[in-house]
Amino acid sequence: MQVQPYLFFDGRCEEALEFYKKTLGIKVEMMMRFKDNPDPQPGSCPPGAENKVMHAAFRVGDSLVMASDGYAKGKPEFKGFSLSIDTASEAEANRWFAALGEGGQVQMPQAKTFFSPRFGMVSDRFGVAWMVIVLPKA
Repeated sequence: MQVQPYLFFDGRCEEALEFYKKTLGIKVEMMMRFKDNPDPQPGSCPPGAENKVMHAAFRVGDSLVMASDGYAKGKPEFKGFSLSIDTASEAEANRWFAALGEGGQVQMPQAKTFFSPRFGMVSDRFGVAWMVIVLPKA
């Protein structure tokens, strides 16, 4: 069994994918636009959203994340969860934290904690909350 996040960017999915390529080096495994739906159903494509992303799947490291533009209304909301990304390197954590925070908002500045040599929380420019953690040495 796997649990995979599915993020709805409400019209900004392609922009988000490009941002994550630049900041995290994601690999987009597939992307389908509403206009390419092989079996369109009435009401399945919001008016004017033919070129928006109906479904995408991308890899962040070993993790698969799915995404869409959803109803493409332009105001994505991500509440009640965070995506946690870990590394063994403080330098890498610093890079990811700074890049994800570009145009976003720091929720908790990076610092040493009782559970990690470096941990911080940031919401990116799309409102997705991230926890960046350096794994403690065993």
